[in-house]
Amino acid sequence: MRRPMRPVAPQKEGPLSNEDIASADVQLIDAEGENKGIVKTRDAIAQAQELGLDLVLISPNAVPPVAKMLDLGRFKYAAQKKAAEARKKQKVIEVKEIQLRPNIDTHDYETKMKAVTRFLDEGDRVKVTMRFRGREMAHQELGMELLLKVRDLFEPKAKVESAPRSEGRQMVMVLAPK
Repeated sequence: MRRPMRPVAPQKEGPLSNEDIASADVQLIDAEGENKGIVKTRDAIAQAQELGLDLVLISPNAVPPVAKMLDLGRFKYAAQKKAAEARKKQKVIEVKEIQLRPNIDTHDYETKMKAVTRFLDEGDRVKVTMRFRGREMAHQELGMELLLKVRDLFEPKAKVESAPRSEGRQMVMVLAPK
């Protein structure tokens, strides 16, 4: 027989505040940032509510925990804005792939190398794949020479993250911007 599902208690986000603080004593910091010393949690909550503020745990792992009187809504809003700003500034590094063949023509090779240059300038990693088909498998040394030529060409701009290695019918090398 299946038991009826109990509603899951909603998890509070952010730091513990007011009645959620479990410790008996806290190191109290008032609204102006002055250290008031170790105070009973109940007294600290009462002081904060007199000022129309919340008591928020800033450093819960300290002994005793550090709590500050502040406006919890404003504190959460500022933290949310800070996180959004950090997300906006971060760069997601992608892995771009360039596929080559051992008997590539010079113009095609130059075009592909321009693309590799653009990818490295944008800060992305580049996976250079050498594909072999049919009889080309007998001449893998040509593919290796071409990959080494690519590596030498981009020596000043990029570091080789993984050296050319054979994986079945293809050889792979990964370049990362310096």
